[in-house]
Amino acid sequence: MRILLNGESFELPDGQTVADLLNRLDMAGRRVAVELNLDIVPRSQHGETVLREGDRIEVVHAIGGG
Repeated sequence: MRILLNGESFELPDGQTVADLLNRLDMAGRRVAVELNLDIVPRSQHGETVLREGDRIEVVHAIGGG
């Protein structure tokens, strides 16, 4: 299936979750925010949120500061 990842076309096998995508991108366990079709996906739902053809995903590194 094809999704749009940070504005770029990206190919994934069918049935992949947000967690699978983060693993593929070597971002698993990192502080990132994931937006799926304009909605934030809580970290607790990464493993159960299945991606579909045409989904728009934005992955942003969380940066701490003060």
